[in-house]
Amino acid sequence: MDLTVPEYAYMFGFLQADGHLAKGTGQKGRLTVELSARDSDVLRAFQRLTPYNSSITERTRSTNFAETHTSAIWSLCALEARTRISELGLPCGRKSHTIAPPGVEFSGTDYVRGLVDADGSVGFTGKGDPFVALASASTAIMAYVCEYAAEVTGTERSVRRNARDGIYNVLYVKEPAQRLAARLYYPDRLALERKRVAADSLAAWVRPAGMRATSAPRRWSADEDRILLSLDSSKAAADALGRTAQSCHLRLWRLRTGQVPPPGAD
Repeated sequence: MDLTVPEYAYMFGFLQADGHLAKGTGQKGRLTVELSARDSDVLRAFQRLTPYNSSITERTRSTNFAETHTSAIWSLCALEARTRISELGLPCGRKSHTIAPPGVEFSGTDYVRGLVDADGSVGFTGKGDPFVALASASTAIMAYVCEYAAEVTGTERSVRRNARDGIYNVLYVKEPAQRLAARLYYPDRLALERKRVAADSLAAWVRPAGMRATSAPRRWSADEDRILLSLDSSKAAADALGRTAQSCHLRLWRLRTGQVPPPGAD
């Protein structure tokens, strides 16, 4: 499971958000992902990507949202596969608060798309504006996604847990949503079909005449990265660069962890 390969990066992001790794007695255990049957194509893709025996089954039951709901469940028991997935950052049991971006090199665009497909939304608001949203209980995941989206869209977000259930929610609308969707759902990528269709539809939106335009994206330059690294302080860099402290903190984290190349690198 080389996370520099787009399909595996997407798959791992999806598993972190919507998968469940259970440990049994001894070396027994199981990785499962349960989705609506309409999304079973992505489970079959995971099955093809995994060089171990696995199964996809269906069940129909009553839920809070429908009297009859059919879901598809992908199950994988191979110890070697479960060990690798655990090492990359999918813990056993409850995981929503503890998951974090992988500590190895990975394809960020595909990883984020996996998160959005599993725990996000893509479409149009009630007012007809394009949007991309993500919900997560993990501080590390949300920090990474906000920094990634800031670089793609030029729009910085400062998010806090909501009071009701302690979940982070981040939302991008209008042109930032279009830019983010276009980057995440590039041609010939692995994705949930319904979200791929929704993401492609965002490109047709045109800002109505008279609606105030948003500012152009502000990307990090090599000089800004050098200043950030030399100051080694998010607050000091924010004052010096005219950016938010959160943006500087996240950019510094990405530079230190190798998620983005250092200034001057080829």
